[in-house]
Amino acid sequence: MASNSLSSSRNSNSSWTPKQNKQFEKALALYDKDTPDRWQKVARAVGGKSAEEVKQHYEVLLEDVNHIEAGRVPFPRYRGD
Repeated sequence: MASNSLSSSRNSNSSWTPKQNKQFEKALALYDKDTPDRWQKVARAVGGKSAEEVKQHYEVLLEDVNHIEAGRVPFPRYRGD
C-alpha cells in the first residue's frame, strides 16, 4: 500500500483513486509484458487514464519497489516495536 501513496505523490500530474489502483493491479496481472498494446488495454481496464499515464504509473511503481528492495525505504514502526 505504501507504494501507491508514493506513486501518487510523485505522479502529481495525475491522481489515482484506490479503485483505479485496484483496477490497475488487476489489469497488470491480466496483461503481462508480452501482451500486444498492453498499456492501451490496461488504460481501458482502469478507465479515465491514458496509455501513457498507466505506463508512467507502472514505471513509478517499479522505481518504488526497487527502492524498497534496496533498503532505501524504512519499514514502518508499529506500536510495540
